Amino acid sequence: MVDKLTLSDDEWRRRLSPEAFKVLRQHGTEAPGSGCFLQTKEPGTYVCAACHNPLFKSGEKFESGTGWPSFTQPLTPDSVTEYEDRSYGMTRTEVRCGRCDSHLGHVFPDGPPPTGLRYCMNSVAMDHVPEGQSLELVRQGEVS
Repeated sequence: MVDKLTLSDDEWRRRLSPEAFKVLRQHGTEAPGSGCFLQTKEPGTYVCAACHNPLFKSGEKFESGTGWPSFTQPLTPDSVTEYEDRSYGMTRTEVRCGRCDSHLGHVFPDGPPPTGLRYCMNSVAMDHVPEGQSLELVRQGEVS
C-alpha cells in the first residue's frame, strides 16, 4: 500500500474543481447519466481524481444501466476502503479511495459474476490513464 495522502479542506479546494470537491470530499453524487466515463471502453486504469491512486482496470467495467460507471472489483483489495453509509434513510456501503479517503461512490451486491458486486462510481471522482501510460501518484505538497 502506498503512503496515505492527508490534506486540509483548503488544500483539497485548491486542487479540485468545485464539482469534484463536492463529490470527493463532501460525499456528493453526480447526476445519473451525466458522467464522462459512462460509455467509455478504452483500455487502461481508472485512478482517483484527487490523488491518482489506481482504483479499477477498464476490463472490470460493465454497463449496469444505472447511469453511473460500474465495475465488478477494485484493482487491489487496498485500492478502496468501504464504510457503512446510513444517509438519506438508507443503508449502503460507501466506497472511498484507499489512499486519500475521497468518496468515490457505493458498492452493491447486484453485479455480474464472478464477484456479484457492482461498484457504482462517480465519473468526476476518477481519471482514466490509457494503457501503456505511467501511473503517477499525486504527492504531498504538489498541486495537481
